[in-house]
Amino acid sequence: MGHIELSLSGAFVPQARTPAEAEFVPSVDRWTSTVAAAAEPCLVIDTATKILALSASCSELFGLGKPIEAIDQPLGAVLRLIDFTAGAGELDESDADKIPPLLAIRSERLARGLLRVVPTPGDPPLTVDAISTPLLHNDRVAGSLTFFSPVR
Repeated sequence: MGHIELSLSGAFVPQARTPAEAEFVPSVDRWTSTVAAAAEPCLVIDTATKILALSASCSELFGLGKPIEAIDQPLGAVLRLIDFTAGAGELDESDADKIPPLLAIRSERLARGLLRVVPTPGDPPLTVDAISTPLLHNDRVAGSLTFFSPVR
């Protein structure tokens, strides 16, 4: 014969949760600390194109020395961008504004493209695939995160 048991208790009232610390830290700050420790070549810039963080492998890829030396520098002053012509001339300003890290900020969308960089004077040009995403703070673009992959 079946048995049914009934008990009465107070109603379950869920407790309001306390926001996690990550909810108080802006996206740019979280990505800055993540990028600084990343194994992949990547960097974070703000809307003024100032480098906020870069990985050691990114610094090595572009021949920048110690990552700390590139922090707070404008991206255009750190990367020696050249065009894809046989003469490998310096990238003019109008074309430099279209590189993925800057395009992601302006368009507020994912951006991808090839960059040609001279790591150090006298070195052969290096072509990299760059994938950038805008970083938001309070629904406004505050910077971009870019990953680089050498094209061989």
